[in-house]
Amino acid sequence: MQKTLGREVFISGIGLFSGEKVAIRIKPAAVGSGIVFQRIDLPGKPLIPAQVRYVGDTHSCTRLKTNDASVLTVEHLLSALSAGGIDNARIEVDGPEIPVGDGSSQIFVQMIEQAGIVEQNLPKRFAVLSQPVFWSDREIHLIALPHDEMRVSFTLHFPRSQNFRSQYFSIPIHSEIYKREIAPCRTFSFYEEIFPLIEKGLIKGGGLENALVIKEDKVYNSGGARFDDEMVRHKILDLIGDFSLIGVRLKAHIIAIRSGHTSNIAFAKMLQNYLVIECQERENAETVSCLSNDS
Repeated sequence: MQKTLGREVFISGIGLFSGEKVAIRIKPAAVGSGIVFQRIDLPGKPLIPAQVRYVGDTHSCTRLKTNDASVLTVEHLLSALSAGGIDNARIEVDGPEIPVGDGSSQIFVQMIEQAGIVEQNLPKRFAVLSQPVFWSDREIHLIALPHDEMRVSFTLHFPRSQNFRSQYFSIPIHSEIYKREIAPCRTFSFYEEIFPLIEKGLIKGGGLENALVIKEDKVYNSGGARFDDEMVRHKILDLIGDFSLIGVRLKAHIIAIRSGHTSNIAFAKMLQNYLVIECQERENAETVSCLSNDS
């Protein structure tokens, strides 16, 4: 059955790109309403549905946008909500973006646990594939295979780095596995790439406290990496958040090679043409088709 939060929860922090103090309040929402952001700091408190058609920008993060408002850096929060099985929530945002926390999704997993999860009275919708689907752009490749659950296999490659040339990780997406293996993994960047952006004021809230920084083939953070392959695990974290914008639970094995937000969203939009949406009946645990080719 569909799920929402047991009660509202609140956090505040720094926005990665704006450097501003921002706050969010995640609230329970009615069955069938989906995940919706609301910019409570703007006139009229405009709503921004967490759906792929509202993606406005994918440079360095995923930004949702309507005619009235936008919200930056939604992918880490959406990743935690998706992995936690939350179907319906209202996210009130007081500022231009979601707080970055430590650069991972741990803080959002903790918020979900603090709020508790409530089962609602309508079956979940699941998206299954009618056939294998693939997307490629030069060295970036994404493949979706029919599968009985959500699984992600990711290959990351840094040809210029001696210590981080290639990383691979494959994992089924279940809440406890996600909490342990994916949620702690932080966003990352090479020092040579991020320093010019910081100098130009494009990443005003970034630092070693909320990102993994790699310099001269070494992790610059004093505590080092949380996993030897933390970077590829974070890529899986991002992908889960981006693919949640399809709006239904995806049953597929996603194989990704060097993908990022732009390619994730392009592939998610492409996938919508191949999806069959199903409902899970509580009484007999049989799956019945309730909607086709419409996310």
